[in-house]
Amino acid sequence: MTSRRPIASRNARIIQGAARRLAATDITPNQISQASIGFAALAAVAFWLSGIGGTGLAIAMLLLAALAVQLRLLCNLLDGMVAVEGGKSAPDGPFWNEAPDRLADILILAGLGMASGAPGLGLVAATLAVLTAYLRELGRAEGAPADFSGPMAKPHRMAAVTLGVVAAAIELAAIGSSLSLKAALWIVILGTLVTVLRRAARLIAALKSRS
Repeated sequence: MTSRRPIASRNARIIQGAARRLAATDITPNQISQASIGFAALAAVAFWLSGIGGTGLAIAMLLLAALAVQLRLLCNLLDGMVAVEGGKSAPDGPFWNEAPDRLADILILAGLGMASGAPGLGLVAATLAVLTAYLRELGRAEGAPADFSGPMAKPHRMAAVTLGVVAAAIELAAIGSSLSLKAALWIVILGTLVTVLRRAARLIAALKSRS
């Protein structure tokens, strides 16, 4: 493991080209990180609006939320690439690399909870998501490698949310229900709970091995 999340799409030509173009502008990695909060907030608002309008509006807002979730992930990918490969890292970069991620997780998962009619479950999912990051950073503070293990790390959570939301939009158009939202939320909760327990066990084992 390394201190940088292993992401296969980082090697994609289109992503590398986008990172190079951004690095050649006045846009900073911190600004890209901050933009991820904006996209997460857009997803949360879209989730909220999906529950207060008619079917057409709900479908449109769910699709907008799915797009915003993916744009949040794109920001998470590009900020690091512009900082590292583009040579534009800043002293406060570690803060902007981590803090927006935690807020984005909360906004998106709490929003999903509202859209599914189970806001409490959304808060549970958000809490577990923050715990996964806490355990990773606690391990790093104790000198252990960063633990990005799953089965429901950030990219997996956002993939589950995106697929669930798109499935719900299709379901809503076809039969007028959106049970896929709650199903996606439960998948995120259970998968993230396993991730928390797994990372905790790995950290405890690493700390014990020092003695």
